[in-house]
Amino acid sequence: MIELKNISKTFDSDEGGVDALKDVSLTIADGDIYGIIGMSGAGKSTLVRCINLLERPSSGDVVVNGQSLCDMTPAQLRLARRKITMIFQHFNLLAQRTCLKNVCFPMELAGVPRAEAEKRAGELLSLVGLPDKANAYPAQLSGGQQQRVAIARALATEPEVLLCDEATSALDPKTTRQILELIRDINAKLGITVVIITHQMSVVKEICTHVAILDEGRIAEEGLVAAVFAAPASAAGRRLVFPGGVDELVSDPFAERRVRLIFRDSRTTAIPLVGRLASEEGILCNVISATTQKLSEEVYGSMLLGIPAGQYERALKFLSGIENVQAEEVTPNV
Repeated sequence: MIELKNISKTFDSDEGGVDALKDVSLTIADGDIYGIIGMSGAGKSTLVRCINLLERPSSGDVVVNGQSLCDMTPAQLRLARRKITMIFQHFNLLAQRTCLKNVCFPMELAGVPRAEAEKRAGELLSLVGLPDKANAYPAQLSGGQQQRVAIARALATEPEVLLCDEATSALDPKTTRQILELIRDINAKLGITVVIITHQMSVVKEICTHVAILDEGRIAEEGLVAAVFAAPASAAGRRLVFPGGVDELVSDPFAERRVRLIFRDSRTTAIPLVGRLASEEGILCNVISATTQKLSEEVYGSMLLGIPAGQYERALKFLSGIENVQAEEVTPNV
């Protein structure tokens, strides 16, 4: 288990301190695939580097499997980091080493005998689908292949935690899906806890079980991916899930009140709610936006309606009475 307890991080600058993280607390369960998402500058990369103390928090504590990393000696921390490995956006492979030697490198640093290291490196290249690339150099590989080698290298010390810092941002959509499938398979086969830092909603929806939304160095909200993305409770969450916001040219916010409906299964998304609202209640509403998405094998829908102000309470009562539909009023700027 990973516990981040009241983590804050301040960087010094010529203009004074810059608060990258502000009192962040998270608990990540063993074997989870946990996503941390936010806009650029939210503090995501700083946060993931605090997990293995590549960045030491200005205050707070990082506890992994009951042990405080912040209280460890340098020697103890080096040993602990072998169990908390990392992959990056730009792969960070050693250009003058073959794929096999790249995977061997962390084992060399750990003092593993050469023959044993090469045997395990070969097994790991097979695990990531590159058994025939042992003697190839990074420059001879595609971006997706390089990231597979980086994953194999990260697994070399038999880690318990894999940190992924924007690991698919440099890849095309098809390769991204392949890498995410590989990470999911590794999580299932080896039971490794995976923490994914990303600004891509699609990555979190594809692979993560839990998510935390980081906004200006603080946790805006967290929980199961399906729950957070189906009905985001924070302003930061709504900006990510509904990036277009509300176009004020579509409707008049002074004549209408706006309600967002969240549909929680495929049967509910098929209900003609706007038609029923008109035929059964005589309320004509304005459909501002609508979308459906698949989260954790379930289908969710979202619809933003403009309701005539004088009929809003009656419309909300009707809509709230429909099973598996969540209705909430939103402001024009959400």
